[in-house]
Amino acid sequence: MSELAHSPLVEIENVEQRFGGSSGFLSPSQPLVKALNSVSLTINKGDSFCLVGESGCGKSTLARAVIGLNPPTAGHIKYQGNRIDNLSTRERQPYTRKMQMVFQNPYASLNPRMTVAQTLQEPLQIHFPTMSRAEIEAKVEEVMLSVGNDPSWLERYPHEFSGGQRQRISIARALMLDPEFIVADEPISALDVSIQAQVLNVMMEAQESRNLTYLFITHDLSVVEHFGNRVAVMYLGTVCELADTKNLFATPRHPYTQALLSAVPKMDGSGVNHVKMSGEVPTAMDLPSGCVFHTRCPYANDRCKREIPKLKDNGDTQTACFAVEEGRL
Repeated sequence: MSELAHSPLVEIENVEQRFGGSSGFLSPSQPLVKALNSVSLTINKGDSFCLVGESGCGKSTLARAVIGLNPPTAGHIKYQGNRIDNLSTRERQPYTRKMQMVFQNPYASLNPRMTVAQTLQEPLQIHFPTMSRAEIEAKVEEVMLSVGNDPSWLERYPHEFSGGQRQRISIARALMLDPEFIVADEPISALDVSIQAQVLNVMMEAQESRNLTYLFITHDLSVVEHFGNRVAVMYLGTVCELADTKNLFATPRHPYTQALLSAVPKMDGSGVNHVKMSGEVPTAMDLPSGCVFHTRCPYANDRCKREIPKLKDNGDTQTACFAVEEGRL
């Protein structure tokens, strides 16, 4: 693989996302939700970059910030070295063609009043208004076939399809503009297990044939091991570990990552011994001081309660953990 394939495509720099916290004369004060807290990640061209963590940790919030649906409260997002989070809708349009999203729920992400053909034609009509009808129809058929969809579906409506078929239509919609980068926000979590592998295979085949880069959001670690080449683990809006997939599964360093991986069942009984976490998950409205994981970490000390750890190189991984840094783990 060329050096260009490993060049940064998307750079997320110290991104924060805050919701609420304001009050007006006629409205009561709202709690401040700290959904993302100084998140920094680099996604290289050609990556299948997986973002994992339990529900409510900020994965989808980060996905929406990257794609431009909810610009971050603070920090920068760059695409091929150009800052894009502060652009107007018109200025962002060239990047919109390069960056597409596949949403979690295929039952809600497709317009029920539009046929499959209308759904797929719409992006082309908006971004390439000079394309002829024949060119648009040829492009739609080509993309439908490329993801294993039958072109005879085109005149039907979303309610006529199963969840897996709808998600393949959603993937086709994301591919209509020949993007370079796709954010997939838990694209298989709403599907039956028997269908999940089919959708994953469609995505991997599309990556290989179209040179795609993925930001893949999931809470299913078995999918990460199968699909991703790099992984970031999030907890309460903070990245606690970043590593190549093989290294993360072979030698998890952060206590939270160890606990997550220990919960994955192994058919042969091997793997990390089960790690029990104490206490409840804090809320993003009331973050703990210091390390956000210290209230549930068996290795926490006073420093963990006072200071916020930063991601640091730790051989083959990056961890934000004082216990790892000090050799206590």
